[in-house]
Parts: sequence; structure tokens; C-alpha cells
Amino acid sequence: MKADQDLYKRLRELPKEELWNGEVPRFNSASPRERMEQVAVIRAVGMIFSRFGTEEEKSTVRDWLIALLKDPQEKIRRYALAALPKIGAGEQGEREMLALLKSGAGEQGAREKKHLGRALEKVGGEATLAVIEQGIDLPAITVQKVKAVVSRKEESGGVLLDAPLPIDSEMRVLLRCRRGLEEFVGDEAKESFSPAEWLLEKTTPGCVTLKPLKAFTLATLYRLRCFATVAFPLGTIRGSEGPKWVESLARCIASERTRDLMLGGTEGAPRYRLDFAGRGHQRGAIRQVIDRAYALCPEILNDARQAPWSIDVIPTSTGESLVELRPRLYPDPRLGYRQEDIAAASHPPLAACMARLAGSEQNEEIWDPFCGSGLELIERSLLGGVAVAHGTDLDDRAITVARANFEAAGLAGTTADFTGCDFRKSPIAPGSISLIITNPPLGRRVRIKDMQGLFSDLYASAARALKVGGRLVFVNPLRTEPTDTSLKLEYRKTVDLGGFNCRLELYRKVAPGSRLKTTMPSKAKQDPAASKKESPAAWWSRAGSVNKREKQRSSRNW
Repeated sequence: MKADQDLYKRLRELPKEELWNGEVPRFNSASPRERMEQVAVIRAVGMIFSRFGTEEEKSTVRDWLIALLKDPQEKIRRYALAALPKIGAGEQGEREMLALLKSGAGEQGAREKKHLGRALEKVGGEATLAVIEQGIDLPAITVQKVKAVVSRKEESGGVLLDAPLPIDSEMRVLLRCRRGLEEFVGDEAKESFSPAEWLLEKTTPGCVTLKPLKAFTLATLYRLRCFATVAFPLGTIRGSEGPKWVESLARCIASERTRDLMLGGTEGAPRYRLDFAGRGHQRGAIRQVIDRAYALCPEILNDARQAPWSIDVIPTSTGESLVELRPRLYPDPRLGYRQEDIAAASHPPLAACMARLAGSEQNEEIWDPFCGSGLELIERSLLGGVAVAHGTDLDDRAITVARANFEAAGLAGTTADFTGCDFRKSPIAPGSISLIITNPPLGRRVRIKDMQGLFSDLYASAARALKVGGRLVFVNPLRTEPTDTSLKLEYRKTVDLGGFNCRLELYRKVAPGSRLKTTMPSKAKQDPAASKKESPAAWWSRAGSVNKREKQRSSRNW
């Protein structure tokens, strides 16, 4: 086995021409014993030509691999079975695999049947499904994956937004968001939903839990803009391996709630992928879970590719794992306006939360000094009352993307003006802006030489551009405050931005000599990051430690 691996490592470094014109003829003309010693050639050819071969070259390689399926030596057939799906087996390759399967797969049938099954999971279609229905014995996971492939090819598939979803007395709906944004998600749900149809049951870090009182549709939930993902709890399991763990997870996947939601909310065959947040699992254990779930509920198919649903297994600090069903809606139906995106653009739910924090006033003139793809300006404009939206950015492509996104949003009655320039040289007239809403560079994905200077200039620009009563809503990665006394802090909350903490802040411009009471959410008052003055270096060090602990709990970026 080591010899095979060493030979493979050497062969994969060869140019494809040398591999095909030198090593393959040498393999073809070798004695049976020598061919067994050189079997890694098959693996190398499959890998190299799948990545770098032209369509014509792949066709030639495919013919060679298909011919090897008739080789008298099982190991050679097995290597060809593994290589064919990489190249693309085609109908002929599938027929030859099925012929090998029907023949009993040689003298070592059990092992070869397993490899045949795994190859057919990737390339099997209608012909394979017909053979399965004739009674050919294949692993359950192979059967359901072939069914999933056929379903994927025949049907458009996808989650049905307008289909009524059944409920039961124990059903809950989880609206997940970034930690620190729960109050915006909860407030939006209270404002949007009737108490006769929904009960806001509880709020926990990064999650708002709703109890549906009537049948509902996903379209109803996706009227809300502040949450990141929707999930339905399926159960809680203990441990991370072993027969009990396999059985518990399989029963969650095959539960009546999963079945009803997926059958009622899916166009075509219900298909799911299994995702583990925070860490992976052994492939063998996953196959056991999928096999057992299929045995319990054959109507639901596992499909790692383009599945409309996800079963998420999320570890907790107590040693248990939450099992949840999540619709996979790509693109997000709330973001139909997003024609393009740019690197380091805002997280759309964060932009929606910032818009809610800013509030909705009439006849507003608003400005985003670092507009990026325009999300903050669009989300605020969607709330109404915006007459003019200004966006500035140093990146010309960002200006182009923001302009296209704004036009696609169809915001009648709002005029947009996007200018490629440094915000410090913006043509914005002094005292003309009622709201500055922005997610400035945070120094992570876009490096800034002088962060302190950048934010000092932002405060100065805000004090100059805002009219009295105007607001500055932004994400602050530093422990800085304005030196201009006309900007008064009104709101501050620590928010997890996907691996590091920042402060979401609102300042209001007041007339000279005025006083403004600062309102802080109760959790922010208890948060030392929001109440204790620290140097930027000390704060980043502490935030990094907090984020390291959070990453250990779960690597999911909600």
C-alpha cells in the first residue's frame, strides 16, 4: 500500500503528456505482476486529466478506464472504478459498471460491490435506478444517493416559499443572527407578526425563538430582514460517536417533523445534506447515520450536492448537540436587489439591523461614506422616508456595484448619488445630512494604516455634514469617541461580526449647550467591553480571547 502511495506521489508530478504517452503504454504492456505494482498509474491519470485534461483527452482517458473494468485483476478494476467518476463516466461507463455489478463483481464480490456502489453514487442515473428496482442488492446509502442524483437531474427542486408548513404543539422556529443583534430580530418579529399567530418565546445569544400558533409559510418568515438563517429544532443528542449517537441522530433526521416540513416545503424529492458545525466526523460514522435514517424514512434522501435543506448538528458547551433543519435558500429571497457584491462587503442582516437602529424619518437625506455594495443605503431606504441617498467610496468598482444594486432595488421616490472619492473630500454640503449610516473598514479584510486617524476623520466629517438632530450609525472596531461635543452617544452595543467583536453605535448631533440622555441596552451595560475604557491594544487582546472560546464552541458563522 505504501509503495502504491509513493508511486502515485511521483506520477502526479509528471506532465500529463509524459504520463499518458510514457507511463500508460508501459502499464498496458506490462506483465500481470508488473501491472499490479504499477496500479497507481490509474489513480494518477484520473486525478491529472480530471483537472487539466481537455474534453477530447478526457474522452480518450474515459475509454481506457472503461476497458480496465474488464481486467481480470480485481485491484485494477477497483482503481478504475475510483478514477472514472473524476473524469465523468458517461452512459457507457455506467452501463459497464452495471454489467460488472450483475456479473457478481468477480471472486472478491463483497469488496468490489462496495466500490461499485460508491462509484455509482456519483455517476448513477436512470439505468442504475432501474437495476436497483429489479432487486440488485446495494447499500442503502448508494440507493438513496442514486435516487437523489436522478431527482436532481429530472426536477428543478428547491424550497417552496409559499407552501403552508404544518405545525405541532412542540414546534419552534429559530431565527439565528450574529450575537448582539437579537433585540433587532425580536423587535422586528413583534412589529411584523400578529400575536394570534406567533409567540415570541425567548431570546438567547444569537437566536430568537418563536412558537407558531397557526400554519405558516417560509415567505412569512422571510418578510423579516434582520435575521441570518431560519432553523427548526429536531432534537438534542448526546456524545459524538458510537451506536447510540448514530441511532439518536438518525431518528432526529427521520422524525415526523422533518418528514412533514420537507415533504410540505419542497418541490420534488426532499433532499438534505448533513452539516457538522465546529468539526467533522469520520466518513464511516456519517454513512451509518445516513443508512439508518433512510431505513427509518426512505422518503427523505441524503444529497451533499445542491440539497434544498440542511440538517445541522451544532455542539454546545454542555456536551450535547442541537439537531436542526434549515432551508438552504440561495440566493436569499430578501436580497433580490443584490446584482453583484464586492470583497469585504457588509453582512446583509447587519445592514438591516443598522437601518432599524437609525429609525425611519421623512424626507431624509442620507450618506454612507464607505458605501461598498450599497447595502446600508438600500436597507435604510426600504424602510421609507428617504429622499436622497449619497454613497462615496474609494473603490470605483464598489461605486459601480452599489449603483447597480440600488437601481435593482426599485426604490421609487428616492434619488441615489454615488461618487468615487475619499469621504474626506466628499461634495456633501455642511449641515445637509440627517443620517450617516456606514460599516467602515474594520482593519481585518481591508488593512488600514492609521485606523485611529480614519475614525477621527469620520467623526469630524459627521459633525460637519449632519444637521442638528441628525444621526451617525456605524460599526466601531476601536475604543474611540468623538472629540467634537456636538456628537452625543445615544446607543452602544457589542456585536459579534463573525469572529471578532465590535460596537454598534448611534450618535446624535445636538445644538451647542444641549444635553442628550444616553440610552444603552441592558446587556451592553453589563458588558465590560461596552462600559470600561480600554486602550485599543488591550481591547483587541481581550476580544481575541473571547472569540477563541467562541470558535471552540462552534465554527459556524451565522
